[in-house]
Amino acid sequence: MASLTVRQIDEALKQQLRLRAARHGRSVEDEIRNILRDAAGDTETPPGPSPSQRATEPAATAARRVLLIIGGGIAAYKSLDLIRRLKERGIAVRCILTKAAEEFITPLSAGAITGERVFSDLFDPAHEFDVGHIRLAREADLIVVAPATADLMAKMANGLANDLATAVLLAAKAKILLAPAMNPAMWSNRATQRNLAQLTADGVTMIGPNSGEMAESGERGLGRMAEPLEIAASVEGIFKTAGAPQPLQGKRVLITAGPTHEPIDPVRYIANRSSGKQGYAIAQAAAAAGADVTLISGPVNLPKPAGVTVVDVETARDMLDAVERALPADVAIFAAAVADWRVANAGAQKIKKKAGAATPELALAENPDILSTIAHRPSGRPGLVIGFAAETENVEANAKAKLAKKGCDWILANDVSPATGIMGGDNNTIKLVTANGIEPWPPQSKEDAATMLIARIAAALKGDKT
Repeated sequence: MASLTVRQIDEALKQQLRLRAARHGRSVEDEIRNILRDAAGDTETPPGPSPSQRATEPAATAARRVLLIIGGGIAAYKSLDLIRRLKERGIAVRCILTKAAEEFITPLSAGAITGERVFSDLFDPAHEFDVGHIRLAREADLIVVAPATADLMAKMANGLANDLATAVLLAAKAKILLAPAMNPAMWSNRATQRNLAQLTADGVTMIGPNSGEMAESGERGLGRMAEPLEIAASVEGIFKTAGAPQPLQGKRVLITAGPTHEPIDPVRYIANRSSGKQGYAIAQAAAAAGADVTLISGPVNLPKPAGVTVVDVETARDMLDAVERALPADVAIFAAAVADWRVANAGAQKIKKKAGAATPELALAENPDILSTIAHRPSGRPGLVIGFAAETENVEANAKAKLAKKGCDWILANDVSPATGIMGGDNNTIKLVTANGIEPWPPQSKEDAATMLIARIAAALKGDKT
């Protein structure tokens, strides 16, 4: 008697079997056994999912499907809330737990919320006969790793595939969104930063990490996993832009935004009055156009743009370092309001005001000029370098002078006098300054200005005249 294996079945029939198996909550092998029992007239069917489980839309057939990989960190408990937040938005979720993740949460808890079986074993005989890890990778529209531990990021960056999670990630063709979570010392370690740079270059999108208290007593800094609502919003943003025109598909765009904070002492700093709204809007518009976007952000009070890798910095020198690490890029847009000066010798302790004492003198040092530094790079210069000129007088003359001095390709000039309400507001009035002249743009929202800028960039990269 001839034997028949799943691999010998034609692809169309195999796909029907997979969908039917998913609807019934079974493996493909179990579904085939069930069909054969029915054909043989055997009415004794093994127990399957309850009616309530069958009513739940399976991840394999849902309109929007997320595969959530939960890494082994204390932030894993937040991933249970993330599942709920995604399902509230009509997104079907499947889960993979690493072995380390099972030290923090159980497959039962994750499965109870997803309404699906939770996967953890690469060598599961019930699924791997049909190359289950490949199916898990292929049947997801988006893969989210939350928390993404230092260990998981290192394995991804180096192409390891020694467990189910890493095998799926290596086989994935879908977009991958990472939500890093680790101790600040681990996040800032050079090895982690190298892995981060490699993953970014590979097209992996990041959300977070955020700054704040750690699980360890007395530990604080950059390393907290982004909140479930932030991650869910990022997922929604990625799905919303999936069907839109992608004129910047395959392009790498680097953006700076917000102010920098230059410390005077541990509690005081020098800064500019920047909300970061325009830079964040540009980052969101670039991501919607299909670009791989890295946003280097000074301290702001804004939600992270969906589908954008955000690197948080404090000072001008931090920002320049982050910009250089994020290169190469096809386009660099410098929207940040970088402080021109810093205190040469910031106080290690809070400077006290003393009765009768002289006012303390603050010696200032000039900060690096990030726009000029990148525009004048002898090698690795982005093809299109764009700066901003926030002026309070002689807007056009100052913008033209800045264009020549900085060596950039375009300047977006605006009048930020207090009467305009642009600084910190929601609207902007821009003049595009290039070597060909000055083009006034209409007053509009910062989001519309961002969309207009991205359209001009896409046209320029296609070779259209600017």
